[in-house]
Amino acid sequence: MEIARSNIVRSDAGRDKGKLFVVLATEGEYLLLADGKSRKVESPKRKKRKHVLFVAEDETRLSGKIKGEEKITNSELRRTLAYYREEVHPDQEG
Repeated sequence: MEIARSNIVRSDAGRDKGKLFVVLATEGEYLLLADGKSRKVESPKRKKRKHVLFVAEDETRLSGKIKGEEKITNSELRRTLAYYREEVHPDQEG
């Protein structure tokens, strides 16, 4: 599946391996990722597509804000990823 904006992905390489991120933007073979904690909205992580795994398509209000290019906060990112970790996949790290 093609990774798009607002998708939830898991890092598969590097020191952040296993952590969950939200895709803020795509730049060719690169993705801009943030989790609201170690990687903030203001300074997203730039990572190659081949180094992440698609986890889920986010269908929350945050997804609409990202796709509509509205301002999002770090707390919204943390809340969305925490909900995903606890409710959907309680065994996920990150």
